[in-house]
Amino acid sequence: MNFHIIPAIDLREGNVVRLRQGDYSQQTSYRVDPLRLAQDYAAAGAAWLHVVDLDGARAGNLANFRLIEALAGSAIQLQAGGGVRGENDLERLFDAGVARVVLGSVAVREPERVEEWLTRYGAQRLCIALDTREENGIWRLPSAGWTQSEAPTLEELAPRYAAAGAVHVLCTDIHRDGMLAGPNLGLYAHLRRLAPGLQVQASGGVRDVADVRAVRDLGLAGVVLGRSLLEGRLDLATALAC
Repeated sequence: MNFHIIPAIDLREGNVVRLRQGDYSQQTSYRVDPLRLAQDYAAAGAAWLHVVDLDGARAGNLANFRLIEALAGSAIQLQAGGGVRGENDLERLFDAGVARVVLGSVAVREPERVEEWLTRYGAQRLCIALDTREENGIWRLPSAGWTQSEAPTLEELAPRYAAAGAVHVLCTDIHRDGMLAGPNLGLYAHLRRLAPGLQVQASGGVRDVADVRAVRDLGLAGVVLGRSLLEGRLDLATALAC
């Protein structure tokens, strides 16, 4: 299994932004064109780009669809999500050229439906986002851009999706997202024990090459890099070289 370094672009009203711990009131905006940024990441050697429609994730629609469509036409494979609630949304993204669609809220709220999609569209075309927040020792899975609480836990859904044939899982420790505090290696080791067959992408908190290596050495499939790249704390070419 190859280890993938995946730069991320989070979109809000067409702009590149980062949130702190998923809090929409704690936003940092970056004066950079998302299409140019995608081209720069591709030129540096990235094979994949992770795109999040933050407006869509909270509202439940494909709010930044036209921009995602444009990004899908660039020279890099797109893994994109945020706002996918039904099969029409899924097919719109596939038709736009998105190689892999990320399913977050719908994967937490309607696992039966997502299991059907895994069979219909194939596990390689879908990524299950099990973004989690620890509450009293339990790994909860909030939805709607991490603004709403849901009943299922990581311990319940990770094995279920592995048994259903899922391959790609993105897992973010929400408390570390956008904080540059280092990845939660304990969480990812826990997830690997829960569902050893899943190819897990780590997200949240990565600061430097040492963090990238630590994630790789756990046996994960990849790492998503956001703020560290945008603020020049980590060079993408250097990360790719390891």
